[in-house]
Amino acid sequence: MKIKNIILVTLMTFGLAGCVDLDYNEVTVRDEEWVYSSPINGIKNMVFDVYAQVFHEFRTGYNGAWMNGAIKASATDEADYALSMSDVHKYYNGGWSPANPFPDTWIVAYRAIAEIHTYLEKIDKVNLDEYIYDSNYHNMLLQFELFPYELRFLRAYFYFELAKSYGDVPLITTTLTNAEANSATRTPVQEIFKFIVDECDAIAEYLPYTYLDEPGAEIGRATRGAVLALKARTLLYAASPLFNKDNNKELWRQAALASKDLIDRASGWGIKLSTYNKLWGHDAFYNPEIIFGFGRGASNDFERANYPVGIENGNSGNCPTQSLVDAYEYADNGETFKERHPGQINVTTEDPYAGLDPRFELTIVKNGDRWPSNSIQQIEIQSYVGGFNGAPKYGATTTGYYLKKYVDGNCVTTYNNPTTRRHTWIVMRLAEVYLNYAEAMYNYYDDADSKGDFDMSANEAINVLRNRPDIMMPEFSGSSNFEERYMRERMVELAFEDHRFWDVRRWQKGSECFSAITSANLQNLNGEVILNRETVIRTWNDKYNLHPIPQSEIKKNDNLTQNPGW
Repeated sequence: MKIKNIILVTLMTFGLAGCVDLDYNEVTVRDEEWVYSSPINGIKNMVFDVYAQVFHEFRTGYNGAWMNGAIKASATDEADYALSMSDVHKYYNGGWSPANPFPDTWIVAYRAIAEIHTYLEKIDKVNLDEYIYDSNYHNMLLQFELFPYELRFLRAYFYFELAKSYGDVPLITTTLTNAEANSATRTPVQEIFKFIVDECDAIAEYLPYTYLDEPGAEIGRATRGAVLALKARTLLYAASPLFNKDNNKELWRQAALASKDLIDRASGWGIKLSTYNKLWGHDAFYNPEIIFGFGRGASNDFERANYPVGIENGNSGNCPTQSLVDAYEYADNGETFKERHPGQINVTTEDPYAGLDPRFELTIVKNGDRWPSNSIQQIEIQSYVGGFNGAPKYGATTTGYYLKKYVDGNCVTTYNNPTTRRHTWIVMRLAEVYLNYAEAMYNYYDDADSKGDFDMSANEAINVLRNRPDIMMPEFSGSSNFEERYMRERMVELAFEDHRFWDVRRWQKGSECFSAITSANLQNLNGEVILNRETVIRTWNDKYNLHPIPQSEIKKNDNLTQNPGW
């Protein structure tokens, strides 16, 4: 086998700091022979290596993901991480700085972009003529036709991650020399967003809406739906207050158009809303609502990190807050938990959780629940102080609750005869697109019932989600307090899916949402469990809306400037 005239520069690991600021022109530990031992394995594996660098909370190997078991929800008002050793606490305790610029989004994203450029610039020199009589030749051609468009999608994705994290960033579209990399300047964020949107428009028609009819019937790769979802999300961010300082209304209209385009095409592409409880679990990777997701092989790592203390090998982990619980509404009239129960609650004599939005029970483990669901470990959870799963045990919940969403209760975490399950992290799903559309429509028309030039109002889009058979919550109507109700709905629907961390920032509401969290201080008094709300103060500074650019990068490049306040 021969592949002619190919020079490939790739990295095997993501954790090493780059020798130049944009991590171009790195020294490889993979030689050409390894990468190109066969096109279907060598080159394909290189492409999938780029996929492997996509940011998601199940991914290990870089400081910004699991953070010793924590997810970024625990840096928001959704949760608190019960163990002190995690870096997630640095987001609000002063440990975050240009000298300590976790997560390593900058390094990982630019490294992936560099690998993409190398491939795109060399793909036309790959010669498959020698395989024309190979039985797999036709499949090779089909895959090689898709690879450039998949990589352009991934490049657009990584630029979105950079833009939402840092704002203005260098926009690089070719391989750079060291000198060029060390003199790159920051491109205005709206130009970055435009680049992403233009790329999505350019490549969408070349990608399949499903890979079931493609060689290998592989899933988890970039589809036409994923491209349109990225475009819609990008335009929503571009229109948001953090990046749209002048409140250019046209940006909101463009965001609505992009979301509606995907909504209208979804059914024809096999994308449809799922029941809420099917969004995670062993078979979630095949869920038709998930537009783009990343699967992990069978494990019980996430369960060990988030099962309650008292459960064998349970480490408590990411504990939902009372702030989140207070956002759930009752099915009878849409009144929130906090509105109905603003003060002390005796949870022994009354059940304040009865009748709550079904998404509450599917997301959160409360005192008295039987959990986990496997028959070997299931117990009645006692999360009150002095209870079997409560303080003062080390690592016990700091909020009164434990996490259920994404946690597969069927996993057995005992030392003897443990079991494992597959897990899927949701990057994009259809419900988010409906919410994006609703937000854009309201901000464009200033009226939640207006359809304008569209055929669905903001309220109607939200009601599609609330009218799902397994949810059935009261419909939204009118524009009174719509923004507050919408933000609450988005928090509940997308809880623990890595949206809240970014949504509050793009809305510029950090001081309102993240400067304090509310916990449920559960006390057992004479056999009765009493819930008292307890406020925990956190540090918030508006500079946190954007990440600090790593100081090491600024030292290497005088043309880079630091973000405000850092």
